[in-house]
Amino acid sequence: MELAVFERVDRLQSFRHVAVRGFWNVRIFALFLLRMRPLSSIPAKMPISSPIQTFLEQLHNQYKGLREGKVASYIPDLMKADPDWFGICVVTFDGQVYEVGDTRQPFTIQSISKPLAYGIALEDSGNEKVLSKIWMEPSGEAFNSISLDPSGRPLNPMINAGAIATTGLIRGHTTEQKVQRILEVFSDYVGHELEIDESVCRSESETGHRNRAIAYMLRNFDVFTDDPMPSLEAYFKQCSILIHCRDLAFIGATLANDGVHPITARRAVGSAHIESMLSVMASCGMYDAAGEWLYSVGMPAKSGVGGGILAVLPGQLAVAVFSPPLDERGNSARGIAVCRELSTRYNLHLFNSVMPSRSVIRHRCTAAQVSSNRSRPAEEIALLNKYGQSIHLIEVQGQVTFGPAERVIRELIACADSAFAMILDFSRVPQMDAVASQIFLESLAALAEKGLWIHVTRSHHLPELSCKSQLMPSNTPSVRLCWEEDADRALEFCENRLLESLGNRHCSSLAVSMENCELFENLSPDELKLLSPMLSTRSFAAGDVIFEEGQAASEMLIILQGKVSVILTLPNGFTYRVNTCTPGMTFGEMGLLDRSPRSATVRADTSILALSLSAEVFEALLNEHPLIYAKLLGNISRHLAIRLRKRNAEVINSHL
Repeated sequence: MELAVFERVDRLQSFRHVAVRGFWNVRIFALFLLRMRPLSSIPAKMPISSPIQTFLEQLHNQYKGLREGKVASYIPDLMKADPDWFGICVVTFDGQVYEVGDTRQPFTIQSISKPLAYGIALEDSGNEKVLSKIWMEPSGEAFNSISLDPSGRPLNPMINAGAIATTGLIRGHTTEQKVQRILEVFSDYVGHELEIDESVCRSESETGHRNRAIAYMLRNFDVFTDDPMPSLEAYFKQCSILIHCRDLAFIGATLANDGVHPITARRAVGSAHIESMLSVMASCGMYDAAGEWLYSVGMPAKSGVGGGILAVLPGQLAVAVFSPPLDERGNSARGIAVCRELSTRYNLHLFNSVMPSRSVIRHRCTAAQVSSNRSRPAEEIALLNKYGQSIHLIEVQGQVTFGPAERVIRELIACADSAFAMILDFSRVPQMDAVASQIFLESLAALAEKGLWIHVTRSHHLPELSCKSQLMPSNTPSVRLCWEEDADRALEFCENRLLESLGNRHCSSLAVSMENCELFENLSPDELKLLSPMLSTRSFAAGDVIFEEGQAASEMLIILQGKVSVILTLPNGFTYRVNTCTPGMTFGEMGLLDRSPRSATVRADTSILALSLSAEVFEALLNEHPLIYAKLLGNISRHLAIRLRKRNAEVINSHL
């Protein structure tokens, strides 16, 4: 169909910014190809697991038998912990949870409370006062060491001396006032109210002689200017707050999300203090193992003798592990192993991570909202409008690392149960690391294995995603997972397969009769009989150029069998398919209406059988059979209007 009828110039934004006269071109990302079964023959889909969840389960199985370390004994109540308790939880900055094992088993927060209390002290007393009382240098010593600088300040807020001083800087004159403040803020971090394990608290207080000595020593150096005991008792209660592994992960996710809980949206700590909190966690959070941890794991972290470890990757996620047996440095043995494995597998080291774009999904829609540039009969359009929502199209953007990849995969898995196919466009992804590529490949293979059709497009510039043969799991159902650069044709193929699965697709290889062609709608049998001798039969082989751009228009063609594509040659040398016409449709009519040269090239995609209505015959109809002429002109106008309205709707949908 000629393009000159339209004056509007639009851009196909998702792939190349292409100026095209014609239908309002919409953003289309690409689609899947190759054979597919009818919808009715596809078995019920099994739940699809994220590769992150699968890897956590593998880690849990791998390390649950680890017997290194011993349960803490210096606080008698901690000895009651079962050494087999073991939970792993990862929460992303926007609240997605992956968990396995004993993630709901309560335990006391212990020293993991220290960075949170430090944040409260910064808010209540101000940065200048806090630094005048507590410095921020790593001690390189155990958590209960007495490490002071020459002025008498504790070296950092992560050792007990600094933590006790920190609690003293929290608002409140009495133990109860300080504890109430601590509980309120800690509850904001986890998203629900927290309680204190009074039994553990008593055990801490009864055996806390060294901590009392530290408190009085701090009083001697004027870190405390009055009785330190209310603050020390508040510190004991602070360490005895009950949490579980999932709570711990949400604490980290809140820190990763700039101090705002990702689910409740409540701010737990001011944004200005996040940097200070994460800094002391990175340099001092793992005590005398801090340097080794930062080198090998590379995330700000804090451990506690209750068996918890919390690691935070700012802007992305948090990892929490709970396992009571501790190594010789007082850190969870299983927790250390799991965090090291996660960091290595997903490249979570702070100094290797690119800060991701939070809007990694640039646009998403379904095939009920956008369509290929193939013109279709009304019944096919109606079916695609009704069932096209089962084809999901997602455009990814930005530099993609673990965090952004996880968010895209989460979206895919969330809609997998209702999906027939998924299309991912990577044209706006300038860079993707090996970890993200592997996550995509594993996830897409799993989706294909469950019976979905998956199509990846515009990924040629991403070597590790494109070199799929080296990275794909051995059991990948390659027929259902495809890579394609011609987005529009892939989308057309998808539409065809969906229509076939519904049993209502008219294949271009099947011929239609003259009375079933769009141009001849509403013509009576007598009018068809009168018109028929005026038409000539034309045939073309696949690949033939039927009309050449710039050629004078001398006829319009009505397809009886086969399909043709209307092609533009762009200034950069690329070609762009504007439209594809199939049996029953007309092309070349606009040149006859406006007497202008052909504005595009038309090429036969298959062998073609068509009827030709010449310019001379068309003009003669105006004088000799004006009613037939009017009906033909009305049919042309009506179908152009239908397609223009459809394109308008697609443009609107693409910008929602």
